Amino acid sequence: MIIGITLIPVAINNLGGGQGAADFGDLNNVALGFGTLLFIIFMYKFSTGFVRSISILLGLLVGTFAAFFLGKVDFSSVVSANWLHMPHFFYFGTPTFNVTAIITMTLVAIVSLVESTGVYYALGEITDKEISEDDLARGYRAEGLAIMIGGLFNSFPYTAFSQNVGLIQLSGIKTRNVIYTTAGILIFIGFVPKIGAFTTIIPSSVLGGAMVAMFGMVIAAGIKMLSKVDFASQENLLIIACSVGMGLGVTVVPELFAQIPESFQILTENGIVAGSLTAIFLNIVFNIVPTKGKVKEARIEGQNVA
Repeated sequence: MIIGITLIPVAINNLGGGQGAADFGDLNNVALGFGTLLFIIFMYKFSTGFVRSISILLGLLVGTFAAFFLGKVDFSSVVSANWLHMPHFFYFGTPTFNVTAIITMTLVAIVSLVESTGVYYALGEITDKEISEDDLARGYRAEGLAIMIGGLFNSFPYTAFSQNVGLIQLSGIKTRNVIYTTAGILIFIGFVPKIGAFTTIIPSSVLGGAMVAMFGMVIAAGIKMLSKVDFASQENLLIIACSVGMGLGVTVVPELFAQIPESFQILTENGIVAGSLTAIFLNIVFNIVPTKGKVKEARIEGQNVA
């Protein structure tokens, strides 16, 4: 739930035209964003089967088509892109090893894994699969391998993308065949930049409209998971209150920890990490570490059983 809440501001900023854009909040941007969102909702409500499953994709296509007539689509990236491109390993230079950089990237990886853990559990809930420690370990190894391979191809570190949780929830498609097919398509696009460039022409406002639906579904998945929590427990309510408050608060006011050492800001400026760590710590305090009262109750219960 914290993941979705912290991502919603990204969606709203894009819906307005992109953070820092000169035309942010322009009526055309807002109309395109909400128009895309309404179209997705309409398709999801009144269509079935395959069409319903690709309602997000159709919304992006229709929104981009409408944006073209408003002069919001720029084809310059498509025109300048090559038809064929072969990968160039270590384009920016061969790897060098710096202790500070290694520690920094290790912290970044930990931040990514915190988010990914939430994604794994959300996917487990959607697909009716209980996530085990082995499942988590395999996921972490896969991300580590992807980061290493991505580095060879001059890419950013890879991680699980939370919006895909929303896509799976909306489409209802839970088969791995989609992943295999998508991987093949992405590899093909990597060799043909001209096709890949078409994905860059989608206006930010259109993306924002679709993101509201996708990130909102991430929140909904989190709420569904929390429905199994004992809300009669004041301790559990406090855990949820503080962790959501920290996650949302750091997201809205990222400069809160601006005065602490920069090396620690990697952990504190991310609302997902702040909220997740708060939830983990408070859960340990309230539900794992025994209090005197609970220890006494456990002893009495043990004596009664004996």
